[in-house]
Amino acid sequence: MPSFATGKKAYFISDRSGFRYPYSSMKIEWTGAAVGPDEFEPKHPQLNPRRHAADPQGLRLAKVDRTEPSVIQLLRPNCFQSGSSGSSVITVTEPSHGRSTSDSVRFRKVNGFDGFTKATLELSSGYNITVIDENTYTITISGESATVGGIRGGGEFSTVDTGTSVAPSPGSTFDNTNVKLDSTTRTFDEG
Repeated sequence: MPSFATGKKAYFISDRSGFRYPYSSMKIEWTGAAVGPDEFEPKHPQLNPRRHAADPQGLRLAKVDRTEPSVIQLLRPNCFQSGSSGSSVITVTEPSHGRSTSDSVRFRKVNGFDGFTKATLELSSGYNITVIDENTYTITISGESATVGGIRGGGEFSTVDTGTSVAPSPGSTFDNTNVKLDSTTRTFDEG
């Protein structure tokens, strides 16, 4: 492997000024220019900026803030109580319901009792309520009234949710009378 001379008696010519300097005092700038020690200029810090990552603007695994949908609540067994005989007011017991007067509620899986039918209690548009306390509220049933009065009922598995949900229309469901199998394409056709 070849070795180079030390250059203790050699000179070099500066790339910047053209002056002669001893070879041992030569400095190489960041541009690659060989210059004398009095001409040497270090690289300016702005020419070598620090690597800068993008500004953190979003959160990892962020979720959109939203209003939670209502959740169907299972009511206690026989939570409905009819008013006096001939009254259309029903008192509903739902512990810690957190509802306000004029809120709308809708009941499902209710059994008819004391002159009130299942269909009327499960009205799809729901009922506006009048709050009595944090555990009870009343609803008013139109067209039906209590026959005896003061009777508890409603069944074992009654549920309640907000009355703002829209029930699916009967036209959007399929039944076995209007669906037939198309054997050539192996698909079900309505009609």
